[in-house]
Amino acid sequence: MDILRRNHVVVTGNPAGPAVVLAHGFGCDQNMWRLTVPALAPEYRVVLFDYVGSGRSDLTAFDEPRYSSLSGYAEDVVEVCAALELTDAVFVGHSVSAMIGVLAAQQAPERIGALVMVAPSPCYVDDGDYKGGFSVEDIDELLSSLESNYLGWSAAMAPVIMGTPDRPDLGEELTNSFCATDPAMARVFARTTFLSDSRADLAAVRVPTLILESAEDVIAPRQVGAYVRTAVEGSTLVTLDAAGHCPHLSAPDATNRAITDFLAGLKRQAVSRP
Repeated sequence: MDILRRNHVVVTGNPAGPAVVLAHGFGCDQNMWRLTVPALAPEYRVVLFDYVGSGRSDLTAFDEPRYSSLSGYAEDVVEVCAALELTDAVFVGHSVSAMIGVLAAQQAPERIGALVMVAPSPCYVDDGDYKGGFSVEDIDELLSSLESNYLGWSAAMAPVIMGTPDRPDLGEELTNSFCATDPAMARVFARTTFLSDSRADLAAVRVPTLILESAEDVIAPRQVGAYVRTAVEGSTLVTLDAAGHCPHLSAPDATNRAITDFLAGLKRQAVSRP
């Protein structure tokens, strides 16, 4: 199988620079990074892709058993990195892709040398002292609504997820992105996303990690960011002056600055090594 065609891989930026892989979240595609790419392209080799079922990916490659767990998506990431012969790439994952990146780094540690988690959540469901933001009943209702009327769910939920009522254009963009995703495949990805629990995997992270959270985010509240920061040894948590679950769209300047500062720090560390 042609991996690069399967995931509609696009490589841009500086071909001689370190590799940065940008991974979109549920219901999105690589176009969601369009405001980030220009900030990275002068110095970095930027890799964009679509998960199978999203964007311009090869829909014939969809395999429900594979994509019914986050590890299946992580396998795709590893295969993309291998096809491009990437080593020590920086993986920037939005939302559920942050946890997919954690799993990919476990599967192929030689491929991923650092993580940037944008609005991550290792578990969306409240569990004792852990506050993921949703009750079991909330998630059941969300999935039931999504599965019974995906287009209606998209129109109602996208503006809430975007969290920028003063920027209705962004909510409309996310709605259109959701609606452009194949509904049957979106249902699988949604169930995989919202029922996932990757908390135990965080302790195994051994690469430099930046966590970016919005000041206000109904999908990944700040308690979650604090949890991830504590669980990932040596990680850095930055709270962006941003609203909503997609700060790379709602507050691109602040998001890009945090990412490029982190990448510059990695470069300095590499230069200082004996």
